[in-house]
Amino acid sequence: MSPLPARVSSVSYRPALAWFAAVGAGWVFVLVMLGAFTTSIGAGMVFQDWPLSNGSLNPAGWLANAAMFAEHSHRLSAGMMSAITIALAAWLSWRETRPWLRRLGWAAVALVLVQAVVGGLRVLLDRQQVAMVDTSLGRLFAMLHACLAQVFSCTLMAIAAALSRPWVEAVQPEPRRGGGGLRRHGIACCALLLAQTAIAAVMRHSFAGLAIPTFPFTPEGGLVPVYWDFRIGVNFAHRAMALVVTVAVVWFAATSLRARETSPSTKVLAVAIVALLAAQVALGASIVWTGRNPYVATAHVLVGAVTLAATFLLTWLAHRDMLESVPDTAATVPLPGAAEGKPVPA
Repeated sequence: MSPLPARVSSVSYRPALAWFAAVGAGWVFVLVMLGAFTTSIGAGMVFQDWPLSNGSLNPAGWLANAAMFAEHSHRLSAGMMSAITIALAAWLSWRETRPWLRRLGWAAVALVLVQAVVGGLRVLLDRQQVAMVDTSLGRLFAMLHACLAQVFSCTLMAIAAALSRPWVEAVQPEPRRGGGGLRRHGIACCALLLAQTAIAAVMRHSFAGLAIPTFPFTPEGGLVPVYWDFRIGVNFAHRAMALVVTVAVVWFAATSLRARETSPSTKVLAVAIVALLAAQVALGASIVWTGRNPYVATAHVLVGAVTLAATFLLTWLAHRDMLESVPDTAATVPLPGAAEGKPVPA
């Protein structure tokens, strides 16, 4: 067997750091769920101020009022997410030998801080109307907030995967040949899912979720609406993109299953993506059939986020050998204690 490159063989699995990153990657979905529920019950503006809630970190009555509980819980979980991300980036800078992974940690910090500011602007600018698109400036920031959340979750997923034992201990000296098509297909699927997220964000914050109140056919009995306006258009775009995404993601999963180099665990992930996609389609239909039940709508957003994250993870894993085989002279810089031959703690 060919020896590993020097940079890859110098990477060590650090259990504590890996588990902390995994917890952070999991916590982001708690944040997504709370944000989706807040929007689903129309509680995004229950507090008119930010970063405090009614001028307090512990606003009166928030535990007894569903709307206040949803929004304040979302804000508290966002604060926890920021603390976790900053701690993770600092830990990576202190103990991680791969420069690209240290940079990714600080990119996550930048994303979470931008996300926090965008969330704040959604509240502070809600009264500013934008006549051209017939909505408030705050709602435009809410749409951006929803999209950035997906990018952030994928970033944390990438960090957690790169710190995991299977990634660190995989023996592969150079990028596998023939994997370029799989990587490109995965990137395309992630781009389509992000585009669908953007359409969904516009639809949700334009109150267009039931603009076409029947499914799968329109009220007129066809697949394409007879009458059109902005809300019907964005709702139909969401349905049409769902079809495109389904075909692309199923094809990507099938391609991954057929690939010779695909590991058993990666095959399980590919099957899970198809199952998540099926659940997502069923939930989307159920939103219409239940008249936009807030719990169904929240589940739809959450499963959509998990589907994107899982698809991104499968794509990221396909890039593993490429990332780990690229020479990086900065990787030769020793960690504290290494020069004296002392063991480097996790």
